[in-house]
Amino acid sequence: MDNQEFNNSEIEIDLGEIFHLLLGRLGIIILSGIIFGLVSIVGTMLFITPQYVSTTKIVVLSKQNSDTLTTQDMQTSTLLTKDYAELIKSRTVTEGVIAQLGLDLTHEQLLKKLTVDNATDTRIVAISVKDPDPYVASEIANAIRNVAAGHIQQVMDIEAVNVVETANIPDHKASPSLSRNGIIGGLLGVFLAVVIIIAIYLTNDTIKTADDVDRFLKLSVLGTIPMLEKDKKKSKKKKSRKRRK
Repeated sequence: MDNQEFNNSEIEIDLGEIFHLLLGRLGIIILSGIIFGLVSIVGTMLFITPQYVSTTKIVVLSKQNSDTLTTQDMQTSTLLTKDYAELIKSRTVTEGVIAQLGLDLTHEQLLKKLTVDNATDTRIVAISVKDPDPYVASEIANAIRNVAAGHIQQVMDIEAVNVVETANIPDHKASPSLSRNGIIGGLLGVFLAVVIIIAIYLTNDTIKTADDVDRFLKLSVLGTIPMLEKDKKKSKKKKSRKRRK
């Protein structure tokens, strides 16, 4: 059988052999996971700026008269909650807050810091602001709430916007998560180690045993020459010297 026919032959993958191969390289795989996990944690601490989130909440009730609050008023307020969220994120509100606080931000940049949420089946709108400075995050959130309240009253012809909760000064960072990034980095390291080990195994086409001769060359082995004890010792010494180097 010539080399071309040998190269074109199908590669048989022994899953049991791969399993034992990975089991034998378990230390390398674990070490790779630990290294990548530590690198991810250190990289997160050095290169990613911590972010703090401050949240304020409002409720808007659409009243048909100033004396009573009917069921229809509450249903109307619930349906209009999405409209209120869009008004809060409008350019009128963001530019008003930027001018009021003297922020060095554009409308688009402030929108990236702003999140407006509405819990299902409620009339409460939560306004959250993310910033590296917890005090600035709280200040911007409260300013957005105040400016948005006036804008909603003017556009929707509503009497008042009630404050449910003022913006807090967060004492815990919202992101990044060291533990999460460390776990992701560790899993990535394990995955890469497994892929590299399997790739080396599949691309290694050297003949090592008599079974390999029968499997790849389709030839029978006439006989084997046993290695003498002296040769075994010399082989072990050579391997130990290579490892030391």
